[in-house]
Order: sequence, then structure tokens, then C-alpha cells
Amino acid sequence: MDKKSNEQLAMRVSVVTILGNLVLSVFKLAAGILAHSGAMVSDAVHSASDVLSTFVVIAGVKLSGKDSDKEHPYGHERFECVAAILLAVMLAATGLGIGWAGIGKITGDASALTVPGGLALVAAVISIVSKEAMYWYTRAAAKKIGSSALMADAWHHRSDALSSVGSFIGIFGARMGLPVLDPIASVVICVFILKAAYDVFRDAISKMTDRACPDEVEKEMREAILAQDGVLGVDSLQTRLFGDRVYVEVEITADAKAPLEQAHEVATRVHDAMETQFPVVKHCMVHVNPMLTRQDGVCSH
Repeated sequence: MDKKSNEQLAMRVSVVTILGNLVLSVFKLAAGILAHSGAMVSDAVHSASDVLSTFVVIAGVKLSGKDSDKEHPYGHERFECVAAILLAVMLAATGLGIGWAGIGKITGDASALTVPGGLALVAAVISIVSKEAMYWYTRAAAKKIGSSALMADAWHHRSDALSSVGSFIGIFGARMGLPVLDPIASVVICVFILKAAYDVFRDAISKMTDRACPDEVEKEMREAILAQDGVLGVDSLQTRLFGDRVYVEVEITADAKAPLEQAHEVATRVHDAMETQFPVVKHCMVHVNPMLTRQDGVCSH
């Protein structure tokens, strides 16, 4: 898919999840208030934060999709990483707020704890199903276009689904005679959210620091380079992640006696193979080293 198609898919997914989260957060908030469930109110706040986080994702995708310019000759892909980092911070802040409220109820007056109504249980089940569906829907789109910001948003949906599982357990336990389980569920939700925030933050930071591609990917690249006609060897292969894209610098060995035009054709084949066989590669720089073949059969540069 081209850049415009990727952006359109990301926007479509984002709009769908925004509408879904708006409806879900209002429903869960109403259920939490009517059924006197702190855990469900916390869950509703988490869903509401998903709406804001998706707007962050939209901004990141829009900015990262801009063409290269004089000030950013290598493009704007890292804006997706910035969006993912902002999303991680928002997740962490949401989780800490929910956890703090839950701890306050646990350590407060036990007689003030109320038993949640059955509506809260229904809301928890609906939330689990809805958020899990959003996770798979967003994850599929993120993998298709290679978007870290969209993948971070998918994990935000998954963390909300897991928090709803915690809400269900807490509400069910409270209705079984242990009211303290409802605020405990809020603390469990906090832990899930903080874990998701950490994973999103770690992934974004790793992509901001020019990390090399995994060994297996570089191995596949070497094999693809060596498969090109005229390539006698790979002297050096360096890769670096730039946001969600990859830059490649490779030094190949070619016949020293071949004319310049032929050496250029070999380099062009390597360049085209990298960008065709590996869609994440945004640019490939190829340097050709001459190999001299002596009479005794020994090759040297």
C-alpha cells in the first residue's frame, strides 16, 4: 500500500474506534453510577482516555505521512514514535489516577463500601467483548501498514479489555459478599494500564534510537543481495530503524574489470531488490568495491 492508502486506513480505523469508545464510555459511566460500582466508573474513565489517545494517534499518523522537506530530508516517520510516547504517558497518568482512587477506598471506611448492582456486571461483559474486538481490528490495520502509533492504540484497547475483566471479577466478588473487591479491581486495572504504558513507551524509545534490524532480517537481506546478478560478495551491511521505516547501507563486491555502467547496473539491482522485497526499507545506499581476480585464482580488493 502507498502512503496515502496507509493514512486513509489509519484514519478509518481511528474514526471507528473513537465512535465505539464514546458510546462505550458513556454506557459504562452510567452503569457505574447507577449500579454504585467504583470499578466500572474507573473502567469508563479508561475508555474515555482511549478517545483522547486515538486523537494523538491520528496526529502522529498525519505528521509522519508528510513528505520530506528541506528541514526534514529523511522524512517525518519519527512523529509516530513521538505520538506513541505521548500515548504511553497518557496511559500511565490514567492508570495512576485509577489506582490512587482504588487505594483510597480500600484504606478508607469499610462501612462506606457499597455492593454494586447487576447492571455493572452486564456493562463489564459488553466492555470485554467490544474492546477485544477493537484490539484485533486496530492490530490488523497496524500490522498491515506498519504503524507503531496505531499498534500502541491497539494495545490500549487490549489493556481496556483486560481492565474490564478485572472489573467483572471485582464486581462479581463484591456481589458475593466482599465489597472491598470492587476497589481492589480498580487497583488491578491500574496495574494492567501501567504495564501497557511501559510496553508502548519501550517500543517507541527503541525506534527513536537508530536501532539495527533483527539478525534474522539482516540475514534475509544478505541473501537477497547475494542473489543479484553481478554481486560477488557483501563486505558490509548496516541497517537502522527510523521510526517505522528502515535505512540500509551496503557495500558489495563486483568484478573490477567490468565497465562502470555494468557496476552501476549491479548496484541498481541491489537497491531495487532491497526496496521491493522489504517494503519497510525507505532508502538503500549501495557502495561497490572492486574485486581483482589474479592468475593464481586468489581474489583481492
